[in-house]
Amino acid sequence: MDITLDDVIEMLEDIQEDVDYEECVTLIDDGVLDSFDILAIVSAADDEFEVTIPAKDITPENFNSAEALCALLNRLADED
Repeated sequence: MDITLDDVIEMLEDIQEDVDYEECVTLIDDGVLDSFDILAIVSAADDEFEVTIPAKDITPENFNSAEALCALLNRLADED
C-alpha cells in the first residue's frame, strides 16, 4: 500500500486543522503538535493505514513534517 502525502495531510487535519502541513517542517520543534496530538496520530495511523508506529520511531524527526511522517508510514508499511 502506498500512503500518499495527501492521505497523511488529511489525517493530520482531522487531528489539528489550523496548520499548513504542506509548508511546516517544525511541527514538533515549534510546539505545533503536542504529546496528545502525537498519540492521536499514532492511533489514526493504525486505524486509517493499518500501520503500527513503534515507540522507537516516535521521534521529533519523524513527526516534524507531513513529509517525514509520510516517509515513516510508508517505511513501516513496507516492513510488514
